[in-house]
Amino acid sequence: MSGPTLRGSVCVAGVGETEYYKRGQSPDAEGKLALKAIVAACADAGISPEDIDGFSSFSNDRNDPSRLAAALGCRELRFANMQWGGGGGGGSAAVAHAAAAIHGGLAECVVVFRALAQGQFGRFGQGPRRNTIAGDPAHTVPYGLMSPAQMFAMKVVRFMHEHRVDQNALRAISLAAYHHAQNNPRAVMYGRPLDEATYDASRWIVEPFHLYDCCLENDGAAAMILVSAERAAEFPHTPCYLLGAVSGSHYRAGAGVHNTPEYASSSFPTLAPRLYSMAGVRPSDVDVLQSYENFTGGVLMSLVEHGFCDADACNEFFVKERFLAPGGDLPLNTSGGNLAECYMHGLGLIIEAVRQIRGDSSNPVPDADVSMTISGPMVTPVSSCIFGTEATL
Repeated sequence: MSGPTLRGSVCVAGVGETEYYKRGQSPDAEGKLALKAIVAACADAGISPEDIDGFSSFSNDRNDPSRLAAALGCRELRFANMQWGGGGGGGSAAVAHAAAAIHGGLAECVVVFRALAQGQFGRFGQGPRRNTIAGDPAHTVPYGLMSPAQMFAMKVVRFMHEHRVDQNALRAISLAAYHHAQNNPRAVMYGRPLDEATYDASRWIVEPFHLYDCCLENDGAAAMILVSAERAAEFPHTPCYLLGAVSGSHYRAGAGVHNTPEYASSSFPTLAPRLYSMAGVRPSDVDVLQSYENFTGGVLMSLVEHGFCDADACNEFFVKERFLAPGGDLPLNTSGGNLAECYMHGLGLIIEAVRQIRGDSSNPVPDADVSMTISGPMVTPVSSCIFGTEATL
């Protein structure tokens, strides 16, 4: 990529999470959860919360940075940013914005965070409850198209039909996530393994999604601290550098009422080339991958649009063994992901990408130099990021 770039300009100083609860069961308010995760990330970095001078979040986060800064005792607030739209597609974008602020001299220590308390503000995975419907939903809700599962299933069915993809491809994604969760004590599905027979026998949510193709619904919070790469030696962990982070979507991806021209898309066709150009890597260089799963079909489409697999080769590519750490050739969602670790709007996936570079994942991939996260998919805008070891700079 010619011109200025974020590549190697920032590093991750620390990561932190709260306990994860089933939706609606957190004893803490959303703001308190955010503060707990940020304090945990500061402790992991060995810094005081007072050192934070910037905040970056995504997807209509309700936690005002000025109030967070006051509660944390931050000496100064220099940067506050939130990625608009896109739901979980904004996760890597929040990292990009934090990195840009540091790279541009707007802030020195920025926390990327996300918090959810569905008992306080309503359930994500449920259709709307209202007396009137206006705007785009007026074209869908009266006809029964209400929940996220229903909306995203339509795109996935189209993709699977066009490329003759079998249900087994989706099953492989789910089985890999649950396999990894069994080694991760933080995972909500720790101690609850999944096998092929159980997956196949599980109820349909909406075809092609069985129960185990759908993400969890959790309360909790996650956070990560970014600083300038020049400061990497100040912190206790193996340095983890940001190689690339981009966001956006293709032509008319935001067209409403399911009439976008490229309908069977996860929204990454124009974004992925920019990501690899900035990071200076190719898909074959990626040692471990975290791919956002609101539903398994989004992983299928995202991996295709990021160049890991041809669309017509999905049945051969998407097999469980390929995705398992440590021995698979593309370990996938190694913490358990949104399906089996927790659903923290995808920020947990980015934290797991960092842990793989640091070597402290619960399912470590040996000698992992390049670790990638895909945030989204099937929304707009989406985003992706790539982290690397010092050897990649």
